[in-house]
Amino acid sequence: MNRVLVLVLAVVFAVVGATPAVGSPHRRADVVAEWFDVTAATVAAAGAPTQSTNSRTWAIAWLAAARAAHDLPAAQRDRADAAVASAAHTALVALAPAREAELDAALRTTLSRLSPGGQRDLGVADGVREAGALLAEREGDGLDPASVNAPFEVPAPAPGVWQPTPPSLTPPQQAGNRRARPFLLDRADRFRLAPPPALGSPRDQADLAEVRAYGSADSAARTAAQTGTAQFWLQGSLVGYTQPLRAALDATGGSPARRAALIAAFHVILVDTQIATSDTKYAYLRWRPVTAIRATADPQWTPLHATPAHPDYPSGHTTYSGAAEVVLTAFTGPSARRPFTTTSPTAPGVTRTYRRWAELTQDNVDARVWSGIHTRTADEAGVVLGQRVARFGLSRFDSLLD
Repeated sequence: MNRVLVLVLAVVFAVVGATPAVGSPHRRADVVAEWFDVTAATVAAAGAPTQSTNSRTWAIAWLAAARAAHDLPAAQRDRADAAVASAAHTALVALAPAREAELDAALRTTLSRLSPGGQRDLGVADGVREAGALLAEREGDGLDPASVNAPFEVPAPAPGVWQPTPPSLTPPQQAGNRRARPFLLDRADRFRLAPPPALGSPRDQADLAEVRAYGSADSAARTAAQTGTAQFWLQGSLVGYTQPLRAALDATGGSPARRAALIAAFHVILVDTQIATSDTKYAYLRWRPVTAIRATADPQWTPLHATPAHPDYPSGHTTYSGAAEVVLTAFTGPSARRPFTTTSPTAPGVTRTYRRWAELTQDNVDARVWSGIHTRTADEAGVVLGQRVARFGLSRFDSLLD
């Protein structure tokens, strides 16, 4: 056992103390769900300003947890539970140190329910070891905020070419994602999409006509329900899919290792999806609807929602949805066990109920058109890209557990 691991274990056991196991022997706590909620609270309170960095935090914490519990026999449940909690704790303390006190308290709660010594201590050691190794493995992977938003030179103005969009005219964002190191993809452009429709083609004209009519700030065509969908899914994808992933976890049976693998696979694949999305976006640099419509039809046209500062094709929200749908379906089938409700920070007080994963995908496709910030082609192409990355990732995910 190396010196660093010994020191980390000493800290962990100091956190745990000598608290005896407590609680009912007839109902075991769901440690995977417990630490899912701890992770969500940690990222919400101390997350990075870039979504892919926060996805990385989830991916590292839960891939370490899945590795730590991998192949443990069912009879060693205390060890598996301790391994999951310890791995997630170690990774999260390293990646969100401002939450160390809260994370230490959560670890004490989890481990206090397990019998001291023996399997519990082995599990703690498993978790610390796997988290430490994975943190070292992913160091310098280009998913830190500065690398994600590395400077990118704005291209010269030309028909079809992306330009900073009003009202903020913010420089291009997330261009650096395409340079980051994936977890499973061998290269960022493996699934690069074919080019978007030619300027002035029937599909291009239809796309812009739809956004102009349904996505304008003062649209007479968009219904109140459509406006509600656009507002609800204006939220970031990582936040928007945390509750659906929790519903999938509740619907997934099996060992702690299998359930930890669901969370790990989801976030590992979604990191890779964001890398692939950035590759296609910055390969084609397609202008946003607001730029296209103002240049070709209505100089005063304004979308319902402000346009994010990166190219139109494909939509990052829908690449995320497409990948998420594939991963969740692989673990639970096309639906959650029962209908679940979700909320949105961009639609306070509103709840939506879903059951089928495809329903979330369709809402994201429609929402970006009704917000006036993407063409339907960009949305539908995004779903395809996300699905391709997810299928590739699932076919290779087991290699990350060895």
